[in-house]
Amino acid sequence: MLAKRIIPCLDVKDGRVVKGVSFVNLRDAGDPVDNAIFYDSEGADELVFLDITASHEKRKIILDVVEKTANDVFMPLTVGGGIRGIDDIRNLLNAGCDKTSINTTAVNNPEFIRQAAERFGSQCIVVAIDAKRVHDSRFEIRNSGELPDWLRLSKELSDRLFINSSLVTRHLSLPLWEVYTHGGRKPKGINAVQWAKYMEELGAGEILLTSMDRDGTKDGYDLELTRAVSEAVSIPVIASGGAGNLEHLYEGVVYGKADAVLAASIFHYREYSIREAKEYLKSKGVSVRL
Repeated sequence: MLAKRIIPCLDVKDGRVVKGVSFVNLRDAGDPVDNAIFYDSEGADELVFLDITASHEKRKIILDVVEKTANDVFMPLTVGGGIRGIDDIRNLLNAGCDKTSINTTAVNNPEFIRQAAERFGSQCIVVAIDAKRVHDSRFEIRNSGELPDWLRLSKELSDRLFINSSLVTRHLSLPLWEVYTHGGRKPKGINAVQWAKYMEELGAGEILLTSMDRDGTKDGYDLELTRAVSEAVSIPVIASGGAGNLEHLYEGVVYGKADAVLAASIFHYREYSIREAKEYLKSKGVSVRL
C-alpha cells in the first residue's frame, strides 16, 4: 500500500503567506520561505505554493520565493497560480519546483495540458480543480457567452462535461459539483468529476481537488466529492478544503479515498504538527512516511 501524503499549502500573495475562508477575508500567515523550511524540518511529504496574485508583473516574486525555498528544503514543491504558457512552467521548474498546478488555463485550453505533459512529463503536471456543489434544479449554465471555443464547438465534449438544468432535475438526488476558475470567482458549468477524468486522459499526472464549500471552514473535506473523483480517475488525488482536525485528515484518505491530504490553517497556526498528523494516521492503520 502506498503511503498517504501530508501536504501543507501556502497561499502566497505579494510574497507573503495568507489564509482566508472560502477564498476571501485573507489574513497574513508569515514568510513563505520560513514556513517552507519549518515544514521541511517537520517531515512534510510535499509543499504546495499557490500564487494568488500571479499577474505577469508579479511573477518574479514567486520565482524568487521558489528559488530560495528550493535552496533550503528537500521535499517536493508544487507551484500553481497564473500559469498561462509553456514558458511559465519551464521558468518555475528551472527555479526549483518539482510540479506545476494548473486550473484556469486548463479550462480555457485543455490541449495545453496535453502539450505540457508531453513536454515535461505527466509527473510535473497537476490539474487543480476548484469545485462547488450544485444544490438544486434551478441551476442554469452561466457565462455561456464566455465559453471557450473548444467547448462551444465540440458537441461530444459539451454533452459529456456540461452540467445543465435538465441533468440536475433528473439527478437531483445525486450530488453534482461545478468547476470554477480564476481563484474560485468564475463558474464554468462543467461537471467536476467528468472534468477530472478528461484531464487524466489529456496527460495530467495528479488532481488537486478543492471543495470551495469547505475551504477554510474547518468542517472537514467534502468526502462525497473527494471519493467521486478518486474513484473516477487512476491518477493520485489530493483532497483540499476544510481540514480542521486530525480526524478530518483520516476521513480524507479513508472515506474520501484520497492519495494525499492538503491543509493550511491547522498547520500554519500550529494547532497540529506534521508529526502529530502522521502519528495519528499511523495509529489508525494508515500507511505514512515517518
